[in-house]
Amino acid sequence: MNEATPVLLEARELSRLFPVRASGGLFRARQMQRAVDRVSMSIRAGEVLALVGESGSGKTTLGRMLLGLTAPSEGTILYKGMDVATHSGEAARSFRREVQVVFQDTGGSLNPRRTIGQSVALPLTWHRGLDARAAAVEVDALLEQVGLAAAHFRHRLPHELSGGQRQRVGIARALASNPALIVADEPVSALDVSVRAQILKLMFDLQRERQLAYLFITHDLGVVRAMADRVMVMHQGRVVESGDADAVLNAPRDPYTQRLLAATPVPDPSRQLAPQRS
Repeated sequence: MNEATPVLLEARELSRLFPVRASGGLFRARQMQRAVDRVSMSIRAGEVLALVGESGSGKTTLGRMLLGLTAPSEGTILYKGMDVATHSGEAARSFRREVQVVFQDTGGSLNPRRTIGQSVALPLTWHRGLDARAAAVEVDALLEQVGLAAAHFRHRLPHELSGGQRQRVGIARALASNPALIVADEPVSALDVSVRAQILKLMFDLQRERQLAYLFITHDLGVVRAMADRVMVMHQGRVVESGDADAVLNAPRDPYTQRLLAATPVPDPSRQLAPQRS
C-alpha cells in the first residue's frame, strides 16, 4: 500500500475499560479491566487490514469502537482526519454512510420480518435518498452482484435462506450505502467450510472492483493469508505485532504470534508451518 494513499480511519491511544466484579464486600473499590489498551492504528483507502487474535483479545471491542457502536473510554477516532466524537450534521451522516459492517451472525443481523429486498432497500432510502422505484432497481442490481438471483430472493424472508445466502445479503446491504470502508467481524466463521471460500472470493472481487477498504476481524489465519495487505495481532487488549501480511505470517517476531501460527492447521502435512525466529 502506497504511503501517499490517504488514511480513511485512524485510532489514537484508544482504550475501553469495563467494570469487573470485585470480591471483598460492598465497600471494596470497583475494579476496571482494559478490554482494549491504548491501541493506535490506521486504515488507508483501498487497504485490507486484518485484526487477528483469540477470543477475548479485544479485537471485536476495538471494531465496535471504530464503528461508533461502543464509546471509547480513552483516545480519539478520526475519519478522514476529523474527530468522530465531534461529528454532527452532514459529517456524522457521511461517517455512518461510508463506514459499514458485515456481522458474523448472518441470522441475527437481519430483521426476520423484513423481506430480503426490504432489508437491502433500507440504506438506499435512508443514506442515499432514493425513492421506492429507484431503490427497487438498485436492490435487484446489488443482489445480482453478490450472486443472488433478484427475482428469486427479493421477496424471501431470512429464515428461508441458508447461512451463506444470508451473508451475501449482509454484504449487499453494506454495499448499498456506497461505503469506503467495511468492517467485517468474523464474516465467515459461522459458515460451512465449503461456503467460506465462496464468500471470501466474493468479498475479494468486490474489494478490487469497488476499491473498498476492509477491516477483517478474525481468528482464522487462513482468511488473513487470502485477504490481507497488513496484519495487526492483538493479545489481552494490546497490539503485540503489526506489519505487512507476508512478513508477519512468514517471520513473526512476537512469541504470541508465533504460537498462533504454530497452532494453525497445515493443509499439507509435509509442509512445516513453524515460524522462523528473527
